[in-house]
Amino acid sequence: MQQTRLDIARIRAARRLIDPVFLDTPLYRCEALEPGLGCTVSIKLETANPVRSFKARGTEVVASLLAGDASRAVVCASAGNLGQALAWSGRGRGLDVTVVASRFAMRAKLDRIRALDAGLELVDGDHEMARERAAAIARHDGHRLVEDSLDIETCEGAATIGLELVGTAPSFDTVLIALGGGALATGVGHVVKALAPEVEVICVQPLGAPALTHSWRRRRVVTTDSTDTIADGVAGRRPIPAVLHDLLLVADDAVLVQEASIIAGMRMLLDHAGLVVEPSAALGIAAILEDRDRFAGRHVVTIVCGSNVDVDAYHRWVGASRSVITRGPGGANSESS
Repeated sequence: MQQTRLDIARIRAARRLIDPVFLDTPLYRCEALEPGLGCTVSIKLETANPVRSFKARGTEVVASLLAGDASRAVVCASAGNLGQALAWSGRGRGLDVTVVASRFAMRAKLDRIRALDAGLELVDGDHEMARERAAAIARHDGHRLVEDSLDIETCEGAATIGLELVGTAPSFDTVLIALGGGALATGVGHVVKALAPEVEVICVQPLGAPALTHSWRRRRVVTTDSTDTIADGVAGRRPIPAVLHDLLLVADDAVLVQEASIIAGMRMLLDHAGLVVEPSAALGIAAILEDRDRFAGRHVVTIVCGSNVDVDAYHRWVGASRSVITRGPGGANSESS
């Protein structure tokens, strides 16, 4: 494999900096999903921790390295999950954490950031505007700016998931990874390609937030003017060039999925795995639903990456009553019109 920014030795060392509560998350075959998907499916459950997403693996590394610095103030932009994770990691190490988010971000995520004692500043725009404001705060106030996916610690923290996959999973053919800023995809992808190169690494992004997928396909940064997806955790418009470089080296494919497939995936995870997940966490299941023939007969691992979801929105998406859910071809859930 050509050289990415990541390093296996540093990734192994990162495990020693991460609170064990975030490590060795459940990994299991979910046979109940398989009749509707037509392949063997294993789930890596990254929601079984105090912040209910994989993001704390990266923020634990960042906060551990910052704890000895003279300046203990950090700022980040977040759609919600990174902010919660940095607030959790920073609180335990005495850091002064500020999170910048869109005023239109999911309220449940914003409330959790406040509950974790972080400062929260809201902007009247999307996540990209929040990124700009966080950078301005860092320049003006001298805070350490934590940039998800650009900061290598966030990627190498996420990459510890890959170590657990290749170290404990039975033989699998494919790993499906939600693609947003790119930390999860480049981190896990790097480890898989370094230690299990025969495994296909497929990144999945919503059709309504396709910037990094288009960039991967065209091998250059492609930006979009807006996003339109319920998967707020992966709704970026401006890919980071260094992240794209890494992604080009570790991803075998990048696919886009429709909103209806994301919702169907969330329903399947609820009905057949008992899991309440946010839309980003259902992207892997959505990819299988949209291309069953591609995955037929394979053993697929999908990373369930987050479960911070607004309850009211979740009920609207999956249907408060089971009567609003119908079965589509192959047993998959589909939305009633």
